[in-house]
Amino acid sequence: MMISVVIPTYNREQPLRDTLADAVKQNYPNFEVLVIDQTRSHESETQVYLEQLANAGKIRWFRVNWASLPGARNYAMRRATGDIILFIDDDVQLPDGFLAAHADCYLEKPDVGCVAGRVFDRMKLDLSGGDLAIEYLPPEAMDAGIAWYFIDLVHTVKPQQVLSARGCNMSFRRLIFADCGLSFDERFAGSAVREESDFCLRLRSTGFKIWYDPNACLVHLGEEGGGCHDVSTRSIEYQVTFYHNHFLMGLKNLTPFECLRFFAKLFDCHVLGNPPCYKSRSPLKIITRFIFYILGFISVINTLIQSLWSDGQIYTRQDNIQVK
Repeated sequence: MMISVVIPTYNREQPLRDTLADAVKQNYPNFEVLVIDQTRSHESETQVYLEQLANAGKIRWFRVNWASLPGARNYAMRRATGDIILFIDDDVQLPDGFLAAHADCYLEKPDVGCVAGRVFDRMKLDLSGGDLAIEYLPPEAMDAGIAWYFIDLVHTVKPQQVLSARGCNMSFRRLIFADCGLSFDERFAGSAVREESDFCLRLRSTGFKIWYDPNACLVHLGEEGGGCHDVSTRSIEYQVTFYHNHFLMGLKNLTPFECLRFFAKLFDCHVLGNPPCYKSRSPLKIITRFIFYILGFISVINTLIQSLWSDGQIYTRQDNIQVK
């Protein structure tokens, strides 16, 4: 079973080099590594390293002049040759056997269309001390209206069906894209938060399951700079698109009742700062976050109005024109 490992990257240097070093030395017998590079200019050390890997046939290196995580995923999907397409971030550490763990799930479970791997977030592990292990997720983790505050792929230790995957460690059967016609929604802007959740919710219509396997694990470093997008996390644009993307995912995929519960939980957690978000409860911070919440909702209404005449897949459309 051939695996295509896809690494979208934007303005990452040393973390990207370390990720690639782990990826190319995997002991799985049949895989390729695709780097979708959205960085305009690399440091000389990174540039030389990428050229060496590409010239040696260890990676397929694609450079694009735009920055969009869902756009990069779609771009790679059209070029990948594997039976399985595996997406990882550009700031992860991969153990030996990582690819094999993903492949085994598909070989053993023909009804699985997506494998969600375990994600050890460096920051969360440091804060928890590593002693918050749970066996099975609570029932709420399969409730699309509130699941997003109960899905914990850091500490869950038993294989099981789940509702969604983490974008830094998820794989799909190629036929999900080729035969079922699914693609990532390029209207998810900024950091593209929730773009993978949106895709996983739409995957349910194919009849395939999403299977969580803790053996398919990696460490996510969570570097603050760079990444797969071009918006600073401290910017006003990031804050607005954060809420925009949550609203977009809900309005696209959830029932009206599920939307109400989801948006209420979004407000309670991210605006008021209640657990599990644990944000500052100062009145000024709450008012500021509430303003972004409202602006995000206005922004998504504008997105949905524009969707009446455009599907928003601007990078896919641009790529198709270039190919022609």
